[in-house]
Amino acid sequence: MWLQSSVRRIWEVVVPRWADRNLRVLLLARIAMSVGRAVAAVVTALYLAAVGFSAVRIGVLFVCVTIVSALMSSAIGLVADRVGRRPFLVAVPLLAAAAGIAYAISRDTVVLFVAASLGSFGRGAGAGAGNVGPYQPAESALVAETVRPENRAAAFARLSFVSSIGALLGGLAAAVVRTHPGMTAAQATVAYRPAFLIAAALAVVSGVLALWIREPAHEGGHTGRQRLPRWPRRSWPALWRFWVTNSINGAGIGMFGPFVSYWFFRRYGASPATIGLLFALINVGTLLPTLAASRIARRLGTVRAIVAVRVIGGALLVPMVLAPSFWLAGTLYFVRMMVQRVGLPLRQSFTQDMADPRERASVAALSNLPAQATMAGGQATAGWLFDQVDLAAPFVLAAVFQIANAVAYWALFSRRPPRPTGPDPDDDPSRHADDRAAGTTLRSASGLP
Repeated sequence: MWLQSSVRRIWEVVVPRWADRNLRVLLLARIAMSVGRAVAAVVTALYLAAVGFSAVRIGVLFVCVTIVSALMSSAIGLVADRVGRRPFLVAVPLLAAAAGIAYAISRDTVVLFVAASLGSFGRGAGAGAGNVGPYQPAESALVAETVRPENRAAAFARLSFVSSIGALLGGLAAAVVRTHPGMTAAQATVAYRPAFLIAAALAVVSGVLALWIREPAHEGGHTGRQRLPRWPRRSWPALWRFWVTNSINGAGIGMFGPFVSYWFFRRYGASPATIGLLFALINVGTLLPTLAASRIARRLGTVRAIVAVRVIGGALLVPMVLAPSFWLAGTLYFVRMMVQRVGLPLRQSFTQDMADPRERASVAALSNLPAQATMAGGQATAGWLFDQVDLAAPFVLAAVFQIANAVAYWALFSRRPPRPTGPDPDDDPSRHADDRAAGTTLRSASGLP
């Protein structure tokens, strides 16, 4: 009885009454995808090292993943504004499933590179799983389109919340990997196979769940989805600012994001099970901060909250890499991730609020495009630094980039918020009036003029 009551209360918090069918489906799909992503994030770099990849080679693989993911994300963002979001929410998880199967049965270098690139394997640190793959622009646009503007930040916060739950389960699932010193490459494939098959199965579940999404029809029956993709020109005032800030942040993330589990392994000799347990504990600790994100934004203002998160998160990287023990470093990483998880839904909501309603998926995708290039450069540089300089060097550089990103974000967004420019020749002037009015209210409540 007590358990049933507790589950009901948690469900009511995570899935509020204002959540529609689409948001409920997305929340369930997010949990499934996040479990798989977290498992892959924990074990991918460790598996590659076990089958003979050097740090430089692992860095090159992550560069390929970043480039292909950037191309896919940009294409999905542009096309989803025209043909709809659901096809990508179904198809991209199936690509991740195929990648999981490929990793479970093959050690061929070409297969590993191609599968990781198409399935976006190894992205993220496994302690948050906020990034669910190249379809995220379509997912973000669908949320912004179906949820009332005043509930957007809360909706994105709940997506991050269930991502943390999924990543918690994924971190624990990484314990299925049983390794021992001196394993051959063939033995490593057998040892890591269950983890990759779990990731594949859950990606299939996510794609199948997306079949239940119902995309809303726009007013007057005109969807605007019969034309070819086009550049989001009305959102350009916001887009170029996101390019500047995200490029700086991308360089920092590339330095450490995909390498966290690898760094714990190299620095302290931690096993996949131990790293997975740490990530599981982190995801337990990040549940409440994620749900509190919208309230923090109302108190501090969205831009101030994002800037504070970046400064604190960057600063904590330095003592983390200097920590003498695994669990002390893990504790500092725990604190960092608690802070970081507050910023994720705020950034997603802020990006959608700054975009023109008909260009949301395009802006969500293109806003991160330059960041993918700088992230790729950061990953290649980190691989070289790990092998040739020092294990701490990439993390210290990442801290510098993240603090610089916070300064740039404050400079570009704190004074005058960007707004869409000029009329859209294909748009009815009366459309989205309520949405824009609510967006103005949100900007005011967020501490923007």
